[in-house]
Amino acid sequence: MRNALRLFRLELGRLLRGRPALLVMLLTVLSPVLGLTFYRPLYSTSQAGYATTTLGVHLANPALAGGLAGAVLFALLTVAELDRARRSGIDVLTDAIVSPLTAAPIRLFSLLSAAALTQAVTMLAWLPYTAYAAGAVFDGGAYVLSYLLFMFLALPIAILFAASAYQFTRRFDLSAVLFAAFAGLSLTVWSQNWQLCWLNPCVWAISDDFSNFRLFRSVAYVRLTWLLALAGLYTLSYLCIRRYGKGLPGSLARSARRVYRPALALALLCCAAAAYIHQPFIDHSKELIDGSYFDVDALEGVTCSSRYADVHPDPKTGRLYGKASYQIQNNTGHSQDVRFATKPGYRITSVRANGVDVPFSMDTEEEQNAVRFTVTLPDAPEIDLQIGYGGFPRDWNIVSTMQGEPEISADYMKLENYVLAPAPYDFFYRDDTLPAVMDLTLPGQMTPILFGDGKATLHRENGDGSKTWRMEDNGYTMIVYAGDYVREEIEAAGLTVHFYYGRKHQPVMEAAGAKEAVRQVIEYCTAHYGPLSAYADGSFNLIQSRVAGGGYAGGGASTLDEIDFTAENLANAGKGAAPAEVMIHELVHQWWGLGNMFDSYRSDGSTAWSSEGLTVYTTYRIVKQLYGEETARQNYVDQWRANVDGYYKDFYVRHPEYLDALPSKFQADIANSLSGMRHYNEMPLKILKAEQLVGGEAAMDRILYGLFNREIDSSYPYLTYQEFLDACGLTEEDLRLD
Repeated sequence: MRNALRLFRLELGRLLRGRPALLVMLLTVLSPVLGLTFYRPLYSTSQAGYATTTLGVHLANPALAGGLAGAVLFALLTVAELDRARRSGIDVLTDAIVSPLTAAPIRLFSLLSAAALTQAVTMLAWLPYTAYAAGAVFDGGAYVLSYLLFMFLALPIAILFAASAYQFTRRFDLSAVLFAAFAGLSLTVWSQNWQLCWLNPCVWAISDDFSNFRLFRSVAYVRLTWLLALAGLYTLSYLCIRRYGKGLPGSLARSARRVYRPALALALLCCAAAAYIHQPFIDHSKELIDGSYFDVDALEGVTCSSRYADVHPDPKTGRLYGKASYQIQNNTGHSQDVRFATKPGYRITSVRANGVDVPFSMDTEEEQNAVRFTVTLPDAPEIDLQIGYGGFPRDWNIVSTMQGEPEISADYMKLENYVLAPAPYDFFYRDDTLPAVMDLTLPGQMTPILFGDGKATLHRENGDGSKTWRMEDNGYTMIVYAGDYVREEIEAAGLTVHFYYGRKHQPVMEAAGAKEAVRQVIEYCTAHYGPLSAYADGSFNLIQSRVAGGGYAGGGASTLDEIDFTAENLANAGKGAAPAEVMIHELVHQWWGLGNMFDSYRSDGSTAWSSEGLTVYTTYRIVKQLYGEETARQNYVDQWRANVDGYYKDFYVRHPEYLDALPSKFQADIANSLSGMRHYNEMPLKILKAEQLVGGEAAMDRILYGLFNREIDSSYPYLTYQEFLDACGLTEEDLRLD
């Protein structure tokens, strides 16, 4: 052991003095700059410009880019270092001095140590920039985890694979080709499989205001699974190191005589396979969605009159435990099997009816992020059914590359529907409504917000610093948001609006005049288009959620995605001339986007019609009313016309055949840019022309009011361009821009 440590120090010193290693280390330290300029893997929510969270721009993208570039650089360095002695023709001499079986792990650990040293320097070098650029939303924990998980763990994976490839082949060129194929698979074929993309982990977005606990755990799980697999592969390749002039088969046979070596390789590979198969993050719902899965006939003679749940999320582990109680009436006169739905990842720990254990069984199949279990009720007419449950809630597999929910951490929780408690599946209310109460125990600093028109009140303060909140609502399901929220009370259009946003975001929201923007938009849009259907009687909850790619609305509440209110997005000139105007733009989406939906699959480059057109037009009208016609004309209409003129002069618009000849990635980037221009500039200009043709602003307001309040076709609830044209009495040719 002492000799091995001495050889390790010598090898590491030699490696760090070599120019190739120093160059690789320097380039790796600089590589995060690619994430600021060239490689931006995080999703952009806007076609008017690249828009993601502040930490996404200044932390996640650089760390992911550093992981990609650093992995490639260290893989090449690994192969070059392992091939150095053979390339120089001194391998026979070095093998005689130090056994190849001793030298191989020493070289490996020297390369891994160099990678760790490089990562430490990278994190120190980029810390000042990230802290400055992120400003109020900078988080030291997120910084360390992002660079460790997104960047650093890619380096040992690359080193292990490259070393394994070389020990199998003993050729620099073939090893480099094998690594290129391994990296290429991650970037292409495996890119939509969150467990296989080792080089470019599926990081869709990270949060500024709330936690990224679940996302970090998912990436760490994938990285560690790959490390186990490649450690097993390396151990197997270690057996193939050439000795005594023998080739691969002879060397393998001789090295495998010590049984613990192949046994270790097999154990590592088996552990990796088990980790891959039994991952805890994503469910196993059927790929083909069954639309009738939840459309079941109610059982005759079985009803539910109330429900209660005592819910305890664990922010340290991301798990949730609870006990639910249901008051059930069984009027069938005999025992009855009833079904409940719960969250994949949960276990049912106990089921008791009137204090007595009753049998239950879990279904083996999962569907639409739910799993059913069956309970046998006794023949009693009144039953107090108590169910113990808990576990780590799994995401639906259709969003496996967009992980982040459900989040259960000390900073943020989104607990919806089956995450909170099991729900009856095939028996319904006894009366018109189902009184529902939940006691939810949260860390003391968290504020819970019940989505909808129910109420949340502080029930008790506990000795450990946590607080138990009582949620009262109606129905089988609830949705609760919890975090460190700022609450603003806003009076607008006869409503009391409870506006909740993350405390970290308070400086940005105050600078953008968020409170006043909410009031102005609600008053304007309610007066011109009508109230949102989600309004409750006299009050409305407007909730900033963790980044999710959009918002939604329901009875008495609506969510706003935090990504729409980052400093970068509020400076997006495509949506408004100032942060307050971009704030207005995003709030208008409550009417054009949520209040009226648009078919996003059809809002592509082939048409300018989307929610953005009416939203930009409405923002222009509000700005015109607030700041005057000249300001609105200069900052909106003139900009639309200039951008549209530039669009029709664009080379690829005039010569689409050249666009078709480009690689698909470049086609997509250019097409997104062009379609964004059409959505944010061409369409509002067409709506403005329609306004002039139908007789002015008052006439257009009447048309939009009618469209907003039209009877919705449930089979296709989207507002179409043809409906807009028909309401205006115009054709597409009438709105052509000269």
